[in-house]
Amino acid sequence: MTDPETPVQEPASSPGRRKLVLGIAGGAAVAVLAAVGAIAFGGGGEDPAGTSADPKTLALPGLDDANKTVRIADYRGKPVIVNLFASWCDVCNLELPAFVKLSKELDGKVQFVGVDSMETGDKDLMPRHHHLTWPLAKDIGAQGKALHDKLAPGYGMPVTAFYGADGKLKYVQKGGLLEDDLRLTLKQVYGIK
Repeated sequence: MTDPETPVQEPASSPGRRKLVLGIAGGAAVAVLAAVGAIAFGGGGEDPAGTSADPKTLALPGLDDANKTVRIADYRGKPVIVNLFASWCDVCNLELPAFVKLSKELDGKVQFVGVDSMETGDKDLMPRHHHLTWPLAKDIGAQGKALHDKLAPGYGMPVTAFYGADGKLKYVQKGGLLEDDLRLTLKQVYGIK
């Protein structure tokens, strides 16, 4: 007879013990991979001084030059479209041609900015990185998604934020925008045909 205060232990070879050991080992492996990923992709250190993921005061480090800061305030006087993307995002690559085309058509009227966010891959393998002439920045914060989480918490990619000429956030699009959709959004948000 066992004492009710003493827990019953399963034999070392029981299925329950194996599941527990495998569960603990699996959990430890996930924790180690998450920590390595956070450090490798920029989530392990402090954010650069003078940066902000607050959509009102947006100031992010440059994608190619962390000493450069891309600030929403630098573009006051014209509307700004901030497109968040990631190398692993297929929809981001599908919408790219429309953004490139319209950025050329609207050159001088609307400023486009790209922000690499939620990055888990190699930004240099991403097609958009090589053909854009607009400023490119990288998101900050834990796992490089602070701006993303403020604009579209719980949502995937892509995300596009539309700012007015006064620097105020006017609209956030969750999901991709092909050319017709992007043109319609520009008309609705800015009155641009």
